[in-house]
This record gives sequence, structure tokens and C-alpha cells, in this order.
Amino acid sequence: MLVRDWIEDSLYNPNYGYFPKQAVIFDTQNITFDFGRLRNSVEFQVEIGRQYAKYGADELQGPGRQIWHTPTELFKPWYGIALAKCLVSEYLLKYFPYQDFVIYEIGAGNGTLAMNILDYLRSNHPEVYDRTRYHIIEISESLVKLQKKKLTPFHPCVKVIHKSIFRWDKKEPSPCFVVAMEVIDNFAHDMIRYDLRTLQPLQALVTIDDRGDFDMIYVPVTDPLISSFLKLRTQLAHPPAIPRLLRASPALLKAFSNLPFGPNLSQAEYIPTRLLSLLRTLRNHFPRHRLLLSDFSSVPDAISGYNAPVVQTRFRNTTVPVTTLLVAQGFFDIFFPTDFTRLRDMYEHILAEPASGDLPEAPSTPRLATSSPLALGSDYFSSYHPSNRRKPVDGVTSASGLPVGERKSSVFTHAQFLSTYADLQNTRLKSGENPMLEFYQNVKFLF
Repeated sequence: MLVRDWIEDSLYNPNYGYFPKQAVIFDTQNITFDFGRLRNSVEFQVEIGRQYAKYGADELQGPGRQIWHTPTELFKPWYGIALAKCLVSEYLLKYFPYQDFVIYEIGAGNGTLAMNILDYLRSNHPEVYDRTRYHIIEISESLVKLQKKKLTPFHPCVKVIHKSIFRWDKKEPSPCFVVAMEVIDNFAHDMIRYDLRTLQPLQALVTIDDRGDFDMIYVPVTDPLISSFLKLRTQLAHPPAIPRLLRASPALLKAFSNLPFGPNLSQAEYIPTRLLSLLRTLRNHFPRHRLLLSDFSSVPDAISGYNAPVVQTRFRNTTVPVTTLLVAQGFFDIFFPTDFTRLRDMYEHILAEPASGDLPEAPSTPRLATSSPLALGSDYFSSYHPSNRRKPVDGVTSASGLPVGERKSSVFTHAQFLSTYADLQNTRLKSGENPMLEFYQNVKFLF
């Protein structure tokens, strides 16, 4: 099977997948760290260790408890409140009081982020809370049950949908915010390698023999999603993982490929094909959305290859990274870094394309027969279009009545984003350190 199908099967198979059967999201239950009483980051780490210890020691045989934590859990409720401030400021500026506050969270984990956001809205913006509709799109059946039990008794505006975002088929016509925190790192990737004689890409397939051993074979690209990604990458001028000199000089490429014992294939390259699927889903089914996304921009201990993942498990209370993708399915976490600059380029390019099956039709009446400025064309009043804004959405105008495109997304470091929206005094330690800013330096935001 394709590498992305193999990764999805390993992580999400309902019978033996890592997330349905093994993974446990670290939860401090009702405990909130009192950061002002902790001396420094070392003491904070010790306190985290005490909370981990409550899960008990691992068995001596077999893999241990697959526990992992997120900034939402470590810094609750302050991390969630920072995100709430970001979202509600945009909502109040653009849509209140004419539109409901519609939020879709993809992969809500323990439901802690949703709880923190909604608690903040109810306490500080009751007029907004009354107009809030909070949807959770969750692939895990066990987490769906947990989220419903945790959230719906306190916040009736929550609706939990047990579905993969890749199978989403309902269109949301209203303005909305899509939140994806620590989700896309576990999106499956495909692997490609290039034939160094022809520079033609080959897609990788995972095979298994009659003894149960895994292997890889490489064949010409036939998968439509891989082909679409490679075409998009060419349009965006994102180079492949081949040394620039080899791409620029056919003579040098020929000499290199003829070297004795020289490689005939380029290094493995992992391409985010499922991320491309997500961006298309947002374009097609959430045409007026605003995306708030955060995840790893780099990862330590990755396996070999370009944009390669970390493959790891826990054994006897210790995290153990391994050096191959081909591991026992369901017992290993597989997570990838994201190049946020390339992600932003992909995202904006895809949003600028027509939605599938929604190509614009010719107007049935002359343009001047309508009073809508947008119907006259977005360039009717001015040919100038700001480079930091998208093209206007059909039928959507600004408060002035003129068609104005949505502001394009920007990339922020973890510290930049939280310095803008978080109340940092709540997570400052006695030493002056602030772990909410200083931890997760390999995380970025897209907003």
C-alpha cells in the first residue's frame, strides 16, 4: 500500500491503531499549575513528572503507556484563553452582531481547549457566548465519548461529530473559524524518491512478505493525490529534495549517476499529501473560514530522509525513538514537522482556486442591472488589489459595501503568537522564566 495509507492504518485503524488503542493524552484533571509558586523551569519539569507518575509504572514486558502532552494541557487555562482572545477579537471586529460565532475544532483531544475557550467567552463576552456554535470534528470514538461527557453538560452550544475531516461532506456557508492545534503532525505523508538518471519521481509502496517482514518498493507515480501535490509544488516554485547543482547541470547529473557504487535514487522525501487534502476540504466546504493552526516546525530524532517523521514509542516510562518507519502497527507514534512557509504558500494558492464543482458561471443578466458592487467586478472601483489580501468572495462585502478580500494568513513563532494574545504574568515563574513562551520553540502558528 502507499506509504500514507500504511501510516494512516498504523495510527488510526479502529481495531489496532495507535490512537484508538494506545495513545493517552496527558491530563492533569482538575489540577492547574500554580506557576507563581514554582521557583524555575526545573521545578516545573519535576511537577510535570509527578503528574505523569500518577499514571503508574509501565509493565516490564511490552510497550508502555503511550502518554503525550500538549501546551493546552500544561498551561491550562491560560493557553486556551490566549486562543480565545485571538478568535473573539477577529469575530468582534468583522462579524458581531450580524453573524453567529461559529467554531470548528479538528481533533479536540480531551476537550480541554474547547472548555477553556467557552469558559472564557461565557465569563468575559456573554453576548458573544450566546451566539456561539462550537463544533468538534473527531475521528476517535473514545475521544468523542469523552468530549461529550466533559463539555455538553456545561456548554450546550457544543456539538461533537464523529467523523474524519477527510470525509467531511457538509458545506458551512457562514463565516467560521477552523482551529487545528497539534493535529497536522499526525497527518499521513507519502514518500517519493527521484530516479537520479532521469529525475523522474517514484512513489513508495510498503510491502509485506509471507514471513511478516516489511519492505519498500518504488514505482512511477500513478496516485492522483501525489501527482496533484507535485504539480502544485512546481507551480509554487518549491524545489524537490535534490541538490540544486544536480538539477541545474545535466552533465553533472550524468557523471554523478555513473559513479561506481553511486546511488540510483535520491534520498527519501516525505510529502504532506494529507495536508493537501485538508486544505482542499477547507476551500470546498468552509468557503468563508479563517484558519488558526499550530504544530511542530521541526522535530528531533527524526528518521533519515527529507521532511522525515519521528517514529517513537514508550518503554518502561522512557520515550524510545527508532530509525525506521517500518515498525509494528499501532505501537508507535509517527509525527512529522511542517514547513510553515510552504504551508502558507499552498494554503493561499488553493484558496485562490475555484472550489471543486463551483466554477463561476456567466451572469444571466447584464452586469449593470444589479446594484451589488461585487457583481460589477472587484476591480470596478479600483484596479489596485493589496498583496496581503485574498480576492473577494462572491457575494461578500465589507462594512463599506465594497468587496474587500480576507487578510492573507501569516506565520508566527510560538512566542510571537502568545506574546500578542496571552496574559503572560499568569505563567511566569519566580525566576522570571515563562515556560509557556520558552517551551515549544519548535512550534509555529498559522493565522
